[in-house]
Amino acid sequence: MIAYVLAIVAIAFVFDFINGFHDSANSIATIVGTRVLNPLAAVVWAATFNFAAALTGTLAVAKAVGGGMIEQSIVTPSVILGGLLGAIIWDLITWFYGIPSSSSHALIGGYAGAAVAKAGLSAILWGTKWMQTLAFIVISPLVGAFAGYVLMIGVFWIFRVFSPGRVDRFFRPAQLASSALLSYSHGGNDAQKTMGIIVGLLVSANAYFAKETGWLHHFYLADNKTIPRWVVLGAYTAISLGTLFGGWRIVHTMGSRITKLRPVSGFCAETGGAFAILIATHFGIPVSTTHTITGSIVGVGATQRLSAVRWGVAGRIVWAWLITIPASAVMAAFAYYLLARLIMV
Repeated sequence: MIAYVLAIVAIAFVFDFINGFHDSANSIATIVGTRVLNPLAAVVWAATFNFAAALTGTLAVAKAVGGGMIEQSIVTPSVILGGLLGAIIWDLITWFYGIPSSSSHALIGGYAGAAVAKAGLSAILWGTKWMQTLAFIVISPLVGAFAGYVLMIGVFWIFRVFSPGRVDRFFRPAQLASSALLSYSHGGNDAQKTMGIIVGLLVSANAYFAKETGWLHHFYLADNKTIPRWVVLGAYTAISLGTLFGGWRIVHTMGSRITKLRPVSGFCAETGGAFAILIATHFGIPVSTTHTITGSIVGVGATQRLSAVRWGVAGRIVWAWLITIPASAVMAAFAYYLLARLIMV
């Protein structure tokens, strides 16, 4: 069964790659939409700062996902694999249609769906972490919108005596810094969710395969309090590589279809979204970076006039947000059902 565990670890890193690929729009859509960087330079820039979070970030989100949401006694390698497959399928569907849904919520929903398929609703730990995660489906875009709106109003007031051309010239290099901060916050929150899933796998493998011996056995974990360094580096590497390849369908939606962006508005959207994500990461809350930066873009657009926001596009995005957790949960439950009939672990 060591090969089975290794295969699931590899699939977890594949999901992390798809997460970066799918969510690269979070980091680069604004800077590409304002034409401060071309697409290739933007993904290299974003991937670099995605990985930088591995060197300085906390691990609070990983520990929350790894042990604070699902009853660990019912978790098996097949539950983990079912959850990953459900999340991957949903991510690929939304990528194909260019919908900026949440990879984070797809993973959480998939994990929950597979666990419920195995043990019923008692598998869910209806505690603080679930309440925070569900609440932040609403709170994170609102915080992002508020931060983007306030920053944009502040910039309007500070630079009110400057011509639009001078303002753009100032904020073009400034947007490099805000994009870097957003990419850092994106990597710091999203990569940790995959770490938590892998830790859950290694703890469940320790329980199921305790009598086995082999070269991988010393990688199994007795509990979820420690996250091995190879898991941390592997997760950040995978999400950074995914960002490097970029999900261009979603970049187009985020960067130009919600509202028209300039360097100054891109700076405010990225900075507002980044600070909202960093605060959530500090407190170990697995938020959606997609929701947060989309909210920031809407908030920035609303400072011009409400009609500057394409509310029809924003509405379709919100519907995708609402159905992501249940849709990925259903897909994961079906995947677990098939796995349970084939592999009884």
